[in-house]
Amino acid sequence: MSKIMWGFLLGILTVVGVQAQGPGDRRISKKGEDRITKEVRHELVTLPYYSVFDDLAYKVDGDTVTLYGAVTRPTLKSDAERVVKKIEGVSRVINNIEVLPVSPNDDQIRRAVYRAIYSQPGLDMYSLRAVPTIHIIVKNGNVTLTGAVANQGDKDRANIAANGVPGVFSVKNDIQVSP
Repeated sequence: MSKIMWGFLLGILTVVGVQAQGPGDRRISKKGEDRITKEVRHELVTLPYYSVFDDLAYKVDGDTVTLYGAVTRPTLKSDAERVVKKIEGVSRVINNIEVLPVSPNDDQIRRAVYRAIYSQPGLDMYSLRAVPTIHIIVKNGNVTLTGAVANQGDKDRANIAANGVPGVFSVKNDIQVSP
């Protein structure tokens, strides 16, 4: 009888311990976190309206994913959160994505900066992917370049091209150079 009682008590303590552990408290192995990271990246870059004029970033911390960046369409912000929530092992999504204001002037600058960058010999190769690797974010005439290029020269040429576009107030070059 005492073995049955101990088994029952151990079962109750296990259930109470699992319930006391909230959804954000679950610890995930490094391998599990790496899997979530790969899946989050895949889901974000395959969103149907994700374009060169949007920038999505994320951070995985256990079972919590924090989304960052800026998008031109409000639906892209909600779509990103929705697809990440569906990933197995993700219990919480913090959506810090900024929706850029609607502005015909900013739209014109986006197109002009795109043409200026991707018409450069050598930079045109970055436009051949489904989502080009240099992203152009424009907010109130201020341009931020993000993404990745193969070398410092390409990063500098993209910066010079964007600075030469009429109507651009400033250019912040956050392009990463791939190792």
